[in-house]
Amino acid sequence: MNTLRQRTTITRRSTPALPRHVRIQFDPVRQAWAVLSPEKVFWPNEVSLDILRRCDGETTVATMVTALAAEYGAPEEDIEPDVVTFLQEWTDKLLVRS
Repeated sequence: MNTLRQRTTITRRSTPALPRHVRIQFDPVRQAWAVLSPEKVFWPNEVSLDILRRCDGETTVATMVTALAAEYGAPEEDIEPDVVTFLQEWTDKLLVRS
């Protein structure tokens, strides 16, 4: 019997985290940060890496947005849709859990 997985939806109150099978690691050969998961390697850009590093299972998306807005000097209302979309895509791929 096939069972469908229910989609997790990212909201401002979500507290995303990296699952045990996903980790962030520096690659000294390429001098770049990689996100490692079974059978796949992702090379996130600086902003994506800043978001993923905040995925500790305790920090809410709203708190992440506030911190990123301050760090990048941009309005929260401009940053929030991008952060939520990014986290939703990674959650859908099972690379982030919430």
